[in-house]
Amino acid sequence: MLDVVEALLPPEFVAVDLACGPGSISQRLLNRFPEARCVAIDMDPVMLALGQGALGTSGGRLRWVEADIALQGWLEKLAEPTVDVVLSTTALHWLDSPQLVRLYRDLGALIRPGGVFLNGDNMGFGPGLPTFRRLAQDAMDQDWSDEAFAARGVETAEQWWAALALEPSMAAVIAERERRLALKERPESSAIFDLHVAALRNAGFRESGTVWQSGSNRILLAVR
Repeated sequence: MLDVVEALLPPEFVAVDLACGPGSISQRLLNRFPEARCVAIDMDPVMLALGQGALGTSGGRLRWVEADIALQGWLEKLAEPTVDVVLSTTALHWLDSPQLVRLYRDLGALIRPGGVFLNGDNMGFGPGLPTFRRLAQDAMDQDWSDEAFAARGVETAEQWWAALALEPSMAAVIAERERRLALKERPESSAIFDLHVAALRNAGFRESGTVWQSGSNRILLAVR
């Protein structure tokens, strides 16, 4: 994703880390591009607390915003009239199709002409490609099972959250996170790749396609 940013944008630019979690993208981006500025936005108080505690403002180049991108009005909280690039990973599958379409309309208004959007996530094959869908699902079942994580010596998400819950200082923000998530319902299935492309085209992006892929996990690039 950052290779694409380097190839398409000038050294000085404004980025948005969309559904930023603890700011992993923000950290990498600001380290690589010393003239860039970034806004990190998320609705999860736990992730924001971890990110702000670890990264702070990165010398005034990183600003944190607490807002839910699934709801209307998040652009006002972002408080940026226009940006050069928006990046996101493993987050937008939480949105149902109407929410995703609305988000892409918002991004079409936010990103300047010539700017870019990059989304790394699981974006499945459509019903016209059943063999591709089966192969991608088989690979995901194998690579993302608890057994596969254990074999690689990697914590599962459930194990990580269980360990964090043992930290007394995190009790209040974890409780607030659980309250917010209780109001949400994860879609039964995430939007297929074709829906992403169509929604981006309707939102005013002139090009969109895959720049990296492993099964149905891919990085989608859209050019405004």
